[in-house]
Amino acid sequence: MVPARANDNRFRAMRRSAARFVAATAGMFLVGMASAAAPAAKDSPASTTRTITAWSPASPNSTESHVIKAAAQAFNLKQRDFRVDIQFSDVWRYDELVRNAAIGGGLPCLIETDGPLQPGYIWSGFLLALDTFVPKPLLNDLLPSIITQGTYNGRLYSLGQFDSGLGLWGNRRYLRAAGVRVATLEAPWSLAEFEQALQKLTALDGVEYAINFSVYYALSEFSAYALSPIVQGFGGDLIDRTHYQSAKGVLDGPQAVEAMKRFQQWFRNGWSKPIVDRSDDFEQGRTALSWTGNWMYQGYRKALGDDLVLMPLPDLGHGIKTGMGSWGWNITSTCQDPAAAWAFIAHLMSSEEILRITNSNGAVPARRSVLARSPLYGPRGPLRMFALQLAAGLGVPRPKTPAYITIRTAYANAVSAIVAGGDVQAELSKAARIIDADIARNRGYRP
Repeated sequence: MVPARANDNRFRAMRRSAARFVAATAGMFLVGMASAAAPAAKDSPASTTRTITAWSPASPNSTESHVIKAAAQAFNLKQRDFRVDIQFSDVWRYDELVRNAAIGGGLPCLIETDGPLQPGYIWSGFLLALDTFVPKPLLNDLLPSIITQGTYNGRLYSLGQFDSGLGLWGNRRYLRAAGVRVATLEAPWSLAEFEQALQKLTALDGVEYAINFSVYYALSEFSAYALSPIVQGFGGDLIDRTHYQSAKGVLDGPQAVEAMKRFQQWFRNGWSKPIVDRSDDFEQGRTALSWTGNWMYQGYRKALGDDLVLMPLPDLGHGIKTGMGSWGWNITSTCQDPAAAWAFIAHLMSSEEILRITNSNGAVPARRSVLARSPLYGPRGPLRMFALQLAAGLGVPRPKTPAYITIRTAYANAVSAIVAGGDVQAELSKAARIIDADIARNRGYRP
């Protein structure tokens, strides 16, 4: 068992319920490897095959879970040293499941975790560093964003098969009608040009408002992922990243305040609307632009066809800033056979398996060599811009600190209040105070 830090107040209540939680863990997971089992001879009492268990948050019946299951089956059949047993979660709050299982000593050898939450797991002692396992050729082939997301305090703890892309989707028909040019990485829209485009597009017949910011996701991970680039584009941030000890003067500093005042004004001008009862305005032609990620491609393409265009986010004054980060695989610190666990991660990071899963979920392949082979992200791929901006280092990771859970929630609440018309300075200062209080309670989250 790896105990939680005594000074992390969030874990105290978890300790009290850990025993009963872990006892229920088996019922919370569905074993997904029945069809991927190795030949029976491997499972005989005399067998030297080492079995490891892995947890994934993929829904048991999702397309992604079928792809992971196929990867595990291929791994089990191609060699006789190791056998992996994948278990898929149908628990909504997967992060809590992992934390409670860790406190109760019930983690498996391998877990898939969301990138920005990994610093909290590492600080609590739940994860093992991967540095000694990763070969140089693989490391050199990874997108810089994959290494950045998986690294904490100079050590690499996680490897993901894919990354995400954030951009500006447009309806080409509306752009042409409004006389608005298509932005590119080489020539993104400036703040002035972006606002002019919003004004022109809102004035078009048939367009209810120019841009959809998906505020129906505002209280989720989406705000920290997709809307913090607005703050960063103005030169602000969610926290001082020098030592991750305070948000005061940064999240509520002049750059961040100016950014969110501008963001609020876009709603007041009618260029965007806080729609929460529907999520298909871009597909239905009610809006001309959509500020969101790569995962929307299939639905958008089906709805708009050749009118769909992908553009980078605007340069709001400090260069293009965009979201990055996704899920990655980790070896737990309680794993009794890290070499076996790494063998499966190495298999997942192979070109074939990365191509298999990214062709399925539409995410950005983690390896440069795979990008060239991807029908979506290759030289002529429709989503190539996402890969190019990550390769260029334009992605900004969400704050790499155990305080991230508090940062995410505080910022999301501030965004929601600001969209509703709240005082920008007051809301951002409130969020900064909440974040700083959490850091102080946990003594700075020192190693």
